[in-house]
Amino acid sequence: MAQRFGGKYSPDGSVTRDHAPEAGSGAGQNQPMPNLYNGKRPARAGARSNILFLLPFVFVAKGFISPAGGMLMNMAAGGLILAGAWLTREGLRAEGAYDLRKVAKRPAIPRKIFGAVLGGLGIGMGAMAATGSPVHAGLIGLLGGALHLGAFGLDPLRDKGAEGIDAFQADRVARAVDEAETHLGAMKDAILRARDRALENRVDRFAVAARQLFRRVEEDPGDLSAVRKYLGIYLMGARDATIKFADLYGQNRDAQARADYEALLTDLETNFADRSARLLTNDAQALDVEIQVLRERLQYETPKARD
Repeated sequence: MAQRFGGKYSPDGSVTRDHAPEAGSGAGQNQPMPNLYNGKRPARAGARSNILFLLPFVFVAKGFISPAGGMLMNMAAGGLILAGAWLTREGLRAEGAYDLRKVAKRPAIPRKIFGAVLGGLGIGMGAMAATGSPVHAGLIGLLGGALHLGAFGLDPLRDKGAEGIDAFQADRVARAVDEAETHLGAMKDAILRARDRALENRVDRFAVAARQLFRRVEEDPGDLSAVRKYLGIYLMGARDATIKFADLYGQNRDAQARADYEALLTDLETNFADRSARLLTNDAQALDVEIQVLRERLQYETPKARD
């Protein structure tokens, strides 16, 4: 019987002697990763919306056994519902990215709302082909759109955590973080070719350290210039190194190449974590200065107010 990974000698379990890290390095330790998702985990957009992709085939199949007029309406209904399903899935992904960030702009296009509209139109058109009654078709279409919104909700309709932040700076940070997330996604996709669960987990731990830096710069967009090379050059280099390593290791399982790659990830993780800590320290120091200036100003103006 097939068993899930997770035993003592699985890649997720205790560190084995073959790939045990050096003492004090911290690499490869079986430690839980911190939650950087504000209490939430990334949503699986596909799992929730996949059922929507089944409904169009009902209308398409019915179209093949209908007269010419009914066939066209059923085909159009299937196409509209399919487009609505795709928009809904993209809207769920955009909402997931919005929820994971402390500072985020609302999606430019309300995809889930548009998906509900297209789905409702498609269902209404299919109902029209079946009943021939515009009134019944309209009511059924409205009900379908309402049920869609009830199941998947509305898109985020306002920016989050952007009060007091310059819009231009926030847009620059959003673009930089999106690019950085693309590099992380490419790393995670590439390491799958190595067919090594422990290495996949190691890349995930590095991604946690990288995203910690992302959250810092999102909270204070003024820090972008100090971390731009981390979000761009360093992550791009890590992506390229991961692609080359995965192709090599997948062929010859070179232990030295593995050790070198893990050392690279450790160095990157240490540097990203150090940069995040320094940004946090700088923010605390800046806050102390602001508080001190405010206290001095209050002490200066309070006697005048009494006079």
